[in-house]
Amino acid sequence: MKKSLIVLFIFFSVTEASASIKDRIIQNLKDTGNLTFNFEQNVNGKTENGHCAISYPKKIFCKYDDFYEKVLVSNGKSLLINSNKNDQFYRYALEKTPLNLILDKEFIIKKIDLMKQEININSSYKFQLDYENLEIAIFFDEKNLNLRGWTTMDIYQNKVETNLSSVETNILVDEKIFDIRNYTN
Repeated sequence: MKKSLIVLFIFFSVTEASASIKDRIIQNLKDTGNLTFNFEQNVNGKTENGHCAISYPKKIFCKYDDFYEKVLVSNGKSLLINSNKNDQFYRYALEKTPLNLILDKEFIIKKIDLMKQEININSSYKFQLDYENLEIAIFFDEKNLNLRGWTTMDIYQNKVETNLSSVETNILVDEKIFDIRNYTN
């Protein structure tokens, strides 16, 4: 009988701790209006670096550290990629890209809330978000619970791993950077 009670106590303690982490991550997301960060992105073995700002809902601006001054920007509806490499830009409907879900914190909150528990790996909490035929792994820092990165497939079915560093939340961000007209040739 004592062993049964001890096992039940441990089980409920672990379950409560997991729920507590999940609840804290959800609350942290709710409290985040924007974030800035450095990133390292790996697409099929090719690594790119840069700096981004996200403003919820669904806005992102990334400037890549490369010779061609590549820029990725979303105004919440469209996604634009531009670089000086070939003097042209590519525009996509945001809803047709995986970034549509990554930039939708309400979607992330709902998906996390429905999960039984997160997976703790490499000082991160990992959540596997499935939507239609798209799988996204999203990571949160174990210490401060901020977004730490994601893994998904791009529109060309390449695996994309994005790792964030130097994350800052709720800082002053000039909303003009999300105007895609600023980045068309």
